Amino acid sequence: MSPAKTESSPASAPDIFWECWEQEDPPTPGEDLATPFPTSNKHADREICEDLDILGDRVTIHPTGYVEPRATQDEGHDRNLVENMARFRESPLDFLREVSLHVSGIGWRAYDQVLGQPIFYSGFSENMKVAVMKTPMLRRRIEDLAQRRVEVEEQSGLLGDEKDRIVNKFRRKTEIEMSLHDVALELTDGMICKMESKRFIRGAYYLCTQLLTRAYHQGIHVSSEEVLRLRSVAEQAAKKKHSIVFLPCHRSHVDYVSLQLICYRLGIALPTVVAGDNLNFPVLGSFLQHAGAMWIRRSFGDDALYTTLVQSYIDTLLQNGFNFECFIEGGRSRTGKLLSPKFGILSFLLDSVLSGRVDDAIICPVSTQYDKVIETESYISELLGQPKPKENLQDFLSASSVLSLKLGRVDVRFHEPWSLRDFIEGQQARKDQSLETESPTEMQSSENRVRLLRTLGFKVLSDINAVSVVMPTALIGTVLLTLRGRGVGKSELIRRVEWLSERVRNKGGRVAHFAGAPTEIVVNRGLEVLGSGLVGVIDGLPETTYYAVDRFQLSFYRNMTIHLFVTEALVSAAMYTRVKQGGGPDNQSISFDRLYDQVSFLSQLFRGEFIYPTAGLLANLNATLRGLERDDVITVSRDPAEKALSVGLSVTERKNGRENFDFYCFLIWPFIESTWLGAVALMGLTPPLEQTNELWLDVAKTQDAAQLLGKTLYHQGDLSYFEAVNKETLKNAFQIFEDEGIVNLHRSKDKKVPSTIKLAEGWTPKRDPATGNIIPEGPLWSFIETIANSRREGKNRRDGATVSTRVLVLADKVGRQLFESAAAPGDAAVDAMRTPKKRRRKDMQTKARL
Repeated sequence: MSPAKTESSPASAPDIFWECWEQEDPPTPGEDLATPFPTSNKHADREICEDLDILGDRVTIHPTGYVEPRATQDEGHDRNLVENMARFRESPLDFLREVSLHVSGIGWRAYDQVLGQPIFYSGFSENMKVAVMKTPMLRRRIEDLAQRRVEVEEQSGLLGDEKDRIVNKFRRKTEIEMSLHDVALELTDGMICKMESKRFIRGAYYLCTQLLTRAYHQGIHVSSEEVLRLRSVAEQAAKKKHSIVFLPCHRSHVDYVSLQLICYRLGIALPTVVAGDNLNFPVLGSFLQHAGAMWIRRSFGDDALYTTLVQSYIDTLLQNGFNFECFIEGGRSRTGKLLSPKFGILSFLLDSVLSGRVDDAIICPVSTQYDKVIETESYISELLGQPKPKENLQDFLSASSVLSLKLGRVDVRFHEPWSLRDFIEGQQARKDQSLETESPTEMQSSENRVRLLRTLGFKVLSDINAVSVVMPTALIGTVLLTLRGRGVGKSELIRRVEWLSERVRNKGGRVAHFAGAPTEIVVNRGLEVLGSGLVGVIDGLPETTYYAVDRFQLSFYRNMTIHLFVTEALVSAAMYTRVKQGGGPDNQSISFDRLYDQVSFLSQLFRGEFIYPTAGLLANLNATLRGLERDDVITVSRDPAEKALSVGLSVTERKNGRENFDFYCFLIWPFIESTWLGAVALMGLTPPLEQTNELWLDVAKTQDAAQLLGKTLYHQGDLSYFEAVNKETLKNAFQIFEDEGIVNLHRSKDKKVPSTIKLAEGWTPKRDPATGNIIPEGPLWSFIETIANSRREGKNRRDGATVSTRVLVLADKVGRQLFESAAAPGDAAVDAMRTPKKRRRKDMQTKARL
């Protein structure tokens, strides 16, 4: 197939579909326009199904993951990509014509006969508010809250003497219900999306496309197979009045913009998008709400009315078949890889179907990938401990400078949608025979519900990973950060990009297809998008040499590939416990039992960071060893029964300077470093000898102190990776420490009261009675040593004494400052450092007053 579809090419059904959309007055989106591609062979479809480049009003068909070759200056190809949307300065008449077409709603721009339930009509918001307020769940909640309040007032003697009490109770309950109804109505009005005007959404589509294609000048790429399948699913869902629930990953604010643009362009009803109310500031907030955003609080706390209201609104949307969208990770990923699933909105969705209030919903996991993410610089500031600035219109408008950048393209992939009802029934069928006889009420028990939620969340993440496309910038970033040395020559960079591309495909991943273009062109394109701020170049040498300028920011793109190689990385890091000792092959070989133990330890350590195959540890380990053996990275010694006895590096890998083995180690080492840093920081939580009373330390300050310790160790050479001090990875490490029982953590629901932490009993190190220094021994120290066995050590390589003396002294110094701050007389935080038991008693007394 030619790189781009031309009018003279033979037209298949899908080609006709997109060619007719290229015409000035294409068929309306609701018509049956094409027959979907065959789906009998998923792996074959991956390679042969075309991509669609949606750039403004132009839709172009390309081979899968097509990367446009660089054109010569005379051809002006790059310029034409930008100019697909007419600009006023270059062509004022064409610009005004395009605006007129969107305002008047000509052809597909009319957004009529969409696949889905009716939206964008006058009175939509009022109808939605009425429907929400009529839900039995919300009405029962209002009655229950009013009844509880009346009972408290009755016990307090506020309802008069006994003869008037019955009348007063009825009157007072009615007053409270009316008041709560008014509050709920006001909250509903501020929460729900207000899809009222088609003229507004047509203008919003044009405006957002103009802005998006200025920044991402190569447009939005989607798979033709996937969008045709999505249209078919949307048609069936509309007939059954089922909602499509889009669950995308979240790396940028562009995520929800691009998905809305795709749905609009395909003639699918726009989803209601769950958005944090931090974005609900003047002008932008109203714009987003009328374009589909529903506002929710970042935290619900103990507000029973608000929680029920959100559930009622979601029930109403799903019962009436309105499409829905929320981000499975909650907030945006600052690290580039998928975050663990957040179960808040997911819990509401599951409850709607599990309870029977909603018949079914169609789940559609979505992957959104970028050549370059606009917000990465601000992400780095946050990860290094800078407070996140509050969103406001001024900062939003000041971001317009990025719109003139050429950031490449956005790549959106849709997993095959599936039924939430079928998923629930499938999970229930997997339970043992005794649970098959449970009643529906028992199946909704807390334990089963948590299991369902976790399985649902991680299935969605797995589906997102399965359809994600590795972009050229991610390939380059990964290669640059997994090579030893200061820089890399152009030819070596190209060779390793080709090797990595092949490895991604062999692992079942998707990589941008080069469509016959030389890899050098793809690499040049990726380097141009990344820019000199991330990748530097040294000219005037026998060979052009590149180096990582900002390794921290570049790690964002490396982390986009790590999910594909996490098992290989864990095995390699476990083998490194022997490889780093040097010597001959026999000295560096590791027994299978020891390898298993270390891989098991690391897997548990990073269970909050990565998504593992579901086959189980032993099966995953054996499969990974077989894969590395096939790639000639390792050799495995086996007994006659084919059971692995020992593992070592292959002869070929040694001759090649361990480049492939090192690649896998370099992927995981920053995460090992970060967890090791967090564990070392815990040593500093050992109470000083003079500290006689129990103190709980502020969690946020403790994590800040760990970051400070990490920055010190990095600049002194004891930490190899600066990205190891990032806030998100340290938070995940502290979560693992809590799960393992190393620390006790009390989470406060009151924003004014900080969450607190202390070392658990049995894990607190001892101090030397004479010097007061922490003694490097005990369970926590052994835990740190087990992590250290797999880490890439700094300048004091193989010198464990340095860690047990100087590094430990630094950790103690930082920790003492935490204790001094917590114990400071008159400090406002002292009240927060009281033991949780006392604080909970006070909280209960406060709640009792209602």
